[in-house]
Amino acid sequence: MKKLFILTGIVLLLLSVSCNRPNEADAVKLDTNWKFKTGDDPAWASPGFDDASWGTIDPKTIWEEQGYKGYNGFAWYRFKTLVRSSLKDQNNMNDSLKIVLGKIDDCDQVFLNGELIGENGKTIYTKALPSDGFIRAQDKWNLERRYILASNDPRIYWDRENLVAVRCFDQGGAGGMFGKPFEIAMTGLRDHLNFDFASTAFIFSGDSLVTKNFSVINLTGTERLKGELIVEAVQCDNGIRIYSNRSIIDLPPHQKVEKSVTFRNKSAVPATLHVSFKEAMTRKTVSEDVEIPYILTPKSPAEPRINGAKIFGVRPWSPFQYKVAATGQPPLKYRATDLPEGLAINAENGLITGSLKKKGEYVVRLTVENQRGYAERDLKIVVGDVISLTPPMGWNSWNCWGLSVSDKKVRQSADAMKSSGLIDHGWSYINIDDGWEDTHDKNGSILPNYKFPNMPGLCGYVHSLGLKVGIYSSPGPRTCGGYEGSYGFEAKDAMTYAGWGIDYLKYDWCSYGNIAPDPTPEQMKKPYKEMKHALRKANRDIHYSLCQYGMGDVWTWGAEVDGNSWRTTGDIEDTWQSLSSIGFSQGKCSPSSAPGRWNDPDMLVVGLVGWGPALHHTRLTPSEQYTHLTLWSLLAAPLLVGCDLEQLDAFTLNLLTNDEVLAVNQDPLGRQAVQIRKTDDYEVWSRDLEDGSKAVGLFNKTERSLCVPVDMKDLHVDGKRSMRDLWAQTDLGKVRGHFEMRTRPHGARMVILSK
Repeated sequence: MKKLFILTGIVLLLLSVSCNRPNEADAVKLDTNWKFKTGDDPAWASPGFDDASWGTIDPKTIWEEQGYKGYNGFAWYRFKTLVRSSLKDQNNMNDSLKIVLGKIDDCDQVFLNGELIGENGKTIYTKALPSDGFIRAQDKWNLERRYILASNDPRIYWDRENLVAVRCFDQGGAGGMFGKPFEIAMTGLRDHLNFDFASTAFIFSGDSLVTKNFSVINLTGTERLKGELIVEAVQCDNGIRIYSNRSIIDLPPHQKVEKSVTFRNKSAVPATLHVSFKEAMTRKTVSEDVEIPYILTPKSPAEPRINGAKIFGVRPWSPFQYKVAATGQPPLKYRATDLPEGLAINAENGLITGSLKKKGEYVVRLTVENQRGYAERDLKIVVGDVISLTPPMGWNSWNCWGLSVSDKKVRQSADAMKSSGLIDHGWSYINIDDGWEDTHDKNGSILPNYKFPNMPGLCGYVHSLGLKVGIYSSPGPRTCGGYEGSYGFEAKDAMTYAGWGIDYLKYDWCSYGNIAPDPTPEQMKKPYKEMKHALRKANRDIHYSLCQYGMGDVWTWGAEVDGNSWRTTGDIEDTWQSLSSIGFSQGKCSPSSAPGRWNDPDMLVVGLVGWGPALHHTRLTPSEQYTHLTLWSLLAAPLLVGCDLEQLDAFTLNLLTNDEVLAVNQDPLGRQAVQIRKTDDYEVWSRDLEDGSKAVGLFNKTERSLCVPVDMKDLHVDGKRSMRDLWAQTDLGKVRGHFEMRTRPHGARMVILSK
């Protein structure tokens, strides 16, 4: 569960993802061996306090991973360092000093030599305030903490020892400082000028026209920035310049200028937008490269095509709902031959509903027809003890709306999932994350808060669209957002969820860490067993998602508590570092993946995200997003997008509607990919599929284009195999023994090898 905060202080600079870093020699590093102590005492901010008895800690990593597992509450960090006045001799602008302190979970106050210089997360909007009202906020969490002080600020001790002290508060889950950089340095042009590319998406029109709008922002409080702006678009593979423009800009303090560029580029040709600003007086230059999205997935044909899962699990007597996902020129007509007694299909929308009484397996022949033809495919229905026989695909409110989620936003998201056509490619869940809860009434029933005035009505509306609906809670007394948890009310909550019509439960560890601060394996299982029994008595199939960040190797025991999926990792961010470190570490979990038992490396961070009211387009490059979907599909991971579905851009929609890639994720065999080859530069992963073919992912981990080699003996494949590019949906001919494919920086290629 994400933790959120607002960054405030003297001045906070918001920098875009590809910022040029300052010269390492110009910075005082603060990235190792901070003094650390749990608890809270105002005296700990003072330079005169003796912290010799304190322990040490690495600020780049949360404290749970450094011997403070399960600790929630206040803690302090202290770091002493000499700041030499020679720093001011470096070429810089505005004669100011910046203190950069990574990120924080949940919130903090920062002191320099005993004086407060910044505060992250002061808010009144919460259900669980500590006594002094110091608690995190809810609309931003993934920005660097940067505090700017004028060089003549008396709080800076030049040529003397300086103390940086940080007072932290953690409510639950991960806690403390993390990330990078941690340093003190003089400001430069990069600190005062920002290119904002994240507020708008690339716009595609026709077959080759591309438009990009962006802003150039003067972040200084007193200085005008005047200089030349140079914008170029260059195709990556051949170096051909397809756009070039120069202009003079003159920006007053705290002002911005909007820019728009339009150029022609073949949609599948990778290209880069290069933007640079040369300041007129100092001749210093700030530049940034943005990868231009390239569309790979062909448009769905006018002829009918059946997509989505080929197998569906249900328990006896549970309500049955399966939407036949199909594309083609509307209107479509749906039929299902050999439906077992108790089920019926709606010929207009392809929704199969009803219930089945006895365990068993049934093979149903699906047919979808329109004026251009028809398509047929089998669906296997398995009535038994295990549900979610393929990984869930859908949407979750957290990465988009955070705690600001509401009934209106959920309905709008459900409408958008249908109107965008995602429903026609197998996307089916609309999941409400934290922020919906109020309290338990005198009868023990959980009540939604004012943002959700009619939860049964909301569930009914989502179901009427052919979609399913999910909910969120915690086994502790409070959720990660400080709302009412399920502790002591498990049975009642499960019955309430079933009565509303809930189809999915995300159960987040959160404040259960206060109940079991250093849990044994059995203590980890205990709260999930409680809800397991409650859900089984509810007479409704509810996908059970264990969210406890991979503690205790949950993949080895998640099935024991009847989990249908379980988080194997901490929270993902929309950065390459986060994506790659999580995705490429999932090999250890591979043996535990099976139909109805899925390893979950967290949600997809594509599209317009923001963890609250302020949204931005993902910081992942287009190539990194192809890696994201490729790897998660090979991993048989749940696919839950967290973007604003009402503002789906063309690239994101194309990314999420490649039926051949999604078919790998939904393959009935349910076997997770394994890592075949790993080097510093690339990785190769392979997944066995039900029909005997192999899905293979080739991943470039470098920042340059690279030919990734594959030895087919490593795949245990003999003889010739037919190879198909899944993203381009193109046959590549026969291969034997060895092949290699050119792969974009941080990009992926995905192929099927079949006999």
